[in-house]
Amino acid sequence: MNIPFISDNRKFFEASIGDITTNSIACVNWSETYPYKPEVKFAIAHDNTNILLRFFVKEQSVMAMVTEDNGAVWTDSCVEFFINFDESGYYNFEFNCIGAMLLGFRKEKNNATHADSSILHDIERHSSLGNTPFTEKQGEQEWELAVKIPVTSFFKHSIKSLSGLNAKANFYKCGDNLSVPHFLSWNPIDNPTPNFHLEKYFKTLIFE
Repeated sequence: MNIPFISDNRKFFEASIGDITTNSIACVNWSETYPYKPEVKFAIAHDNTNILLRFFVKEQSVMAMVTEDNGAVWTDSCVEFFINFDESGYYNFEFNCIGAMLLGFRKEKNNATHADSSILHDIERHSSLGNTPFTEKQGEQEWELAVKIPVTSFFKHSIKSLSGLNAKANFYKCGDNLSVPHFLSWNPIDNPTPNFHLEKYFKTLIFE
């Protein structure tokens, strides 16, 4: 997947979903246990020193109980972006629907170094639902999250420019504590139980 260079960040973030290239997070890898499939799309681009992300979600309920960064955001309505640049490990960016986030660098699921507050502060997040927490809301819900990730977020690397880099990544949607839990991925995962932390199922990204 090529990641286009965007010179006008504002245009990318303000464009309607029909005016930018989107990709679906639609793989239901554990359909027997977790068959629910919300409608989830994402758009990704870069401006050389930032990765730009937009997530578009339609789901049957939504919840945002976590407000602190590096908290258990995956228990809420959550979208995620995992990426590696080499074999040293991968970064997992996880965002709930009001923009609270977790950022870790790890080689495996249970051994993480989390980003400190100064790094998290520089990651811009804008949710269509605002930033006030709420209990689960039932009925069809629709929300959007825009994120700007500077290269300084990759705190175990010294990346100055994204242009010309290759990486591997996967994108996810989950909601562990919702009344109907679900676990979707962009690239399929062949594992007996839900696990997003499997680098062998990451897909190549090419930063143009």
